[in-house]
Amino acid sequence: METSEANAAWFARAKRVTPGGVNSPVRAFNGVGGTPLVVSGGKGAEVFAADGRTLTDFCCSWGAMILGHAHPEIVAAVSAQAAKGTTFGIVTENEVLFAERLCSLVPGMDKVRAVSSGTEAVMSAVRLARGATGRDLIVKFDGCYHGHSDSMLVKAGSGVLTAAGATETGGASSAGVPADFARHTVSLPYNDLTAVREFFAARGGEVAAVIVEPVAGNMGLVPPVEGFLPELRALTQAAGALLICDEVINGFRFGLSTYTARFTDVTPDLVTLGKVIGGGLPLAAVGGRADLMDLFAPDGLVYQAGTLSGNPLAVAAGLKTLEILERDDPYARMEATARVLAEGVMNVARQKGVPVRVSQFGGVFTLFCSEGPVRDLASAQRCDTALYARIFHGLYQRGLYIAPSQFECNFISAAHAPSTADAFISAFADSL
Repeated sequence: METSEANAAWFARAKRVTPGGVNSPVRAFNGVGGTPLVVSGGKGAEVFAADGRTLTDFCCSWGAMILGHAHPEIVAAVSAQAAKGTTFGIVTENEVLFAERLCSLVPGMDKVRAVSSGTEAVMSAVRLARGATGRDLIVKFDGCYHGHSDSMLVKAGSGVLTAAGATETGGASSAGVPADFARHTVSLPYNDLTAVREFFAARGGEVAAVIVEPVAGNMGLVPPVEGFLPELRALTQAAGALLICDEVINGFRFGLSTYTARFTDVTPDLVTLGKVIGGGLPLAAVGGRADLMDLFAPDGLVYQAGTLSGNPLAVAAGLKTLEILERDDPYARMEATARVLAEGVMNVARQKGVPVRVSQFGGVFTLFCSEGPVRDLASAQRCDTALYARIFHGLYQRGLYIAPSQFECNFISAAHAPSTADAFISAFADSL
């Protein structure tokens, strides 16, 4: 598509001083082609492009902006805190309140350690699992993304799937990860209970932890098949291993707690959180049973630290976000809008004979350019990525911004009006 001169000029400047012009590869347009979007700001469900256009945003900072951009109460909370100090490197009252709030909302979370990103949260949880069990082996699932720490870059999802020259190097999804290190992570097919059972029968005694996205969100939206999560819980308990649920995307996205707490009987040993809980600022957390969490320094021997962990600005935004979500309870409305959108898109696709299926759960959805259902990474990678790119640009030209990759999720925020669904369906039909 044609790229405005203003947007192109800004991105050209970015490329001169930033690798690839982006500070996170998923922001690049490797999966759809063209020049990545550059924005000057946003408000509610919209972002303002460098070329002066206003676009309806379905990316929502990859799920973090559940209340929309520049929510006035979040802005006020952050501004008030900034006037009192931005960071101290000392325990603050709000850190305590934030930890208490999370523990009250997530069953089985006795204690929580705040960090600055989902990658940090997972990295800390993995180290804690190894320290607690005295074992090295971590089991993850193909296409699930748990941040960019060395342990997790094995058959990873998200931006890894569209990175230039992405390949498995010595067992890892990135250059720079030693093969000897990558061998301590085993990746199995998501939703494949047979593969998991067979692996545990052979090597269960070596496993420190299984880490899983309860609803996979980094190869597109792929819900778990019935029995998948309970089986992981049973197998890990029998093997003396831990279960880590990575709810960086899932947590507080489908209701005022984690996915596992709201929709399953599974209680993991450790949970990682991010995105929603930070209200748009850098904030994440790892939490779980007290006996495990107490192994963290300073009381335990598992070292973990961060100068800006639990920083006052992020905690203020997080506390206010949780307060608004509880008060306004936008979840049913977001789910209804996403469901209308999904059904409408699939109706149009059927009428026009285009192979597009929409996976939708709560206020989250993915347009899969696929004839058949997507239930794991292998089926996701059979999608027609060229068709997805054409749909992406068709929507983009009509003022709608979705994830610039077939392998990501899109989000309805509390700021999206129900009429957003009709506008999306109409633009989708026009773009075809």
